[in-house]
Amino acid sequence: MIAFEDLIVRSGDVKQALSIALPVVALESTVLTHGLPRPQNLQLAHDMERAVREQGATPATIAFLDGSLHIGLSELELDRLANEKNAYKVGPRDFATVMTQLACGGTTVAGTMFAAKKANIKVFATGGIGGVHREMSFDISADLQALAMIPMIVVCAGAKAILDLPATLEYLETMSVPVIGYCTNEFPAFYSQGSGLPLSLRLDTPQDIAVFAKAHWNTGLQSAVLVANPIPASDAIPRSQMEPIIESASNEAKEKKIHGKELTPFLLQRISELTKGESMKANLSLLLNNARLAAQIAKALRAMEKRRLA
Repeated sequence: MIAFEDLIVRSGDVKQALSIALPVVALESTVLTHGLPRPQNLQLAHDMERAVREQGATPATIAFLDGSLHIGLSELELDRLANEKNAYKVGPRDFATVMTQLACGGTTVAGTMFAAKKANIKVFATGGIGGVHREMSFDISADLQALAMIPMIVVCAGAKAILDLPATLEYLETMSVPVIGYCTNEFPAFYSQGSGLPLSLRLDTPQDIAVFAKAHWNTGLQSAVLVANPIPASDAIPRSQMEPIIESASNEAKEKKIHGKELTPFLLQRISELTKGESMKANLSLLLNNARLAAQIAKALRAMEKRRLA
């Protein structure tokens, strides 16, 4: 049997950056395979990678191609994944399935975190984390378990607004996952800048976040540090406007008995239709905003590590 490490393919850029201790940012790939329609998915992938590079870090988009786990994708590989019709949505439980079937797939937040840990990447940018679903409180994303177990800085715009945000925050607290508000005192609501849910900690610079993360892990805790970065005000949608739309989409999902892996893609697509594309515009904006901040944090973390070695 082939060892898991032998199925990991690091791109030349990522391999070089890691070998000489340059900042690297992990990026998920379910946004390509399941999150956005073509051709917006491929354009976003290029834009996110460019946003990371413009801030002085190396992007590492993570995905499966033909059963191999790729840490960093070439332009041709991004194009192939964005147009893959039968791609799996790959969380940690699905790794063996995709590897044994020599399949392609986009990694979820949890899947990307697991892979990034194997590659020794400490910073990860995503859109919104998964959490506790409104429709069924026992439907809890594997993202939350990964955040509880994997030491990594995860930059997001909060949890996806389609979720039960108070319950999601309670779960994170129970699992000792610190949630930092970046330049905000409340938990963002994905499309909206605030949810009204207060956070216990606010930090206003990437350097402060890097220092906090190191202090957190130095205690011996192995949970992630979740950085909640609100969507830019210019692209935010008021929560009062979004809530009725989310409720309508959620009720539709219940009526159609949509659940499991199909639920989130259905809700996001339906919300995009109901907002006439405004929610998609907001989604793209927050993803790029998170990629930029993650790169800044990765740079601050590397600079701090180099000072300690000097």
